[in-house]
Amino acid sequence: MDIKIRSGLKENLKSLIEFKKTERKWHLPVLAAFCVGVPLLSGLFMNQVADGILASISGLVVLYLPQTAIANRMTTLMLCSFGFIISFFVGLIFSFNPWVASITLGLYASVMYWITKYFRLKPPGYFFFILIASVSICMPFQPFQISAKLGIITMGTISTCMLAFIYSLITLKKYSDQTEIIIVNKSSYSNITESIITGLFIGAALMLAYCLKLNNPYWVPVSCAAVMQGSTSKHVWQRSLHRIIGTFIGIGLASALLSTHMSAITICISIVILQFIVEMLVTRHYGAAIIFVTALTIFMAEGGKTIDTQPSVSIYARFLDITIGSCIGALGGWFLYHQKLHRNMHKHLRKTKIRLTNSSKRKKTYP
Repeated sequence: MDIKIRSGLKENLKSLIEFKKTERKWHLPVLAAFCVGVPLLSGLFMNQVADGILASISGLVVLYLPQTAIANRMTTLMLCSFGFIISFFVGLIFSFNPWVASITLGLYASVMYWITKYFRLKPPGYFFFILIASVSICMPFQPFQISAKLGIITMGTISTCMLAFIYSLITLKKYSDQTEIIIVNKSSYSNITESIITGLFIGAALMLAYCLKLNNPYWVPVSCAAVMQGSTSKHVWQRSLHRIIGTFIGIGLASALLSTHMSAITICISIVILQFIVEMLVTRHYGAAIIFVTALTIFMAEGGKTIDTQPSVSIYARFLDITIGSCIGALGGWFLYHQKLHRNMHKHLRKTKIRLTNSSKRKKTYP
């Protein structure tokens, strides 16, 4: 028995620290860095660093670019870009009240989870749509600024699509014969169950962040969504641990960067470099990537405001937000992969469907 326990502990420890092999090409992280860097440096050139950082967030849509024929690549990327714009818009119009924002984010997370599963969208799946919605739904409600902010996000997606098109023309001959991995859809009942659980926990994470009066509440639902993306219950707990430890180590990196009193140009260049490092590491070791994500997201999501004023407050608040969100995500992951719960919900959904069908038939029979 002791041998089995030691063997299990050894296996778990190995999975936590092991760097995995990846088939990701080196030029994909380069493309991601360009897609983030172009709107960022454009904003710097026009003396609008905060707008440039906001536009650069939409550059992350390039991570959905499939390695297929060019028509499919661009169709997928444009649809995902539209999804980014919708996500940002939904967040902006429902940011006027914490309760409304939390319920809306939960419902939206459920819908996006189901859509990405139904259309077999590969990782990062629904995550960045929720990130965009979380960031925008926690912004101050300013109705007259909605169109301007939407325009900034739209310009970021347009520049990303242009860069992705150029990249596709360069690499098309070499990689056009590659086919996507076929992901088998789960049953519609299973997807609905998972969608409901995911939405409940992401919405609850935002509400808890509001109740705790956190300065940047969006990091709690974002961390929750990231952790719940684990493919199994064990993987969820690993991602939770990776995220907490990686953030803790990343605090040291962020502190070192901020202690140098970085200029605007240095911050922009650092974001581009960090984005490249993150994309190189994320498929190899999630925890190692989070170290650099910590510094990267502080620069990007704060829009250059907190960096210049209270960097230490931003850093330590970020760690608290991540820890809370990761714990909620770990709990959500347990529910997400609890087979008995899924069977019970499946049974209730089927009964509800039968009742509705029978009720509809009776109405047609007796008008």
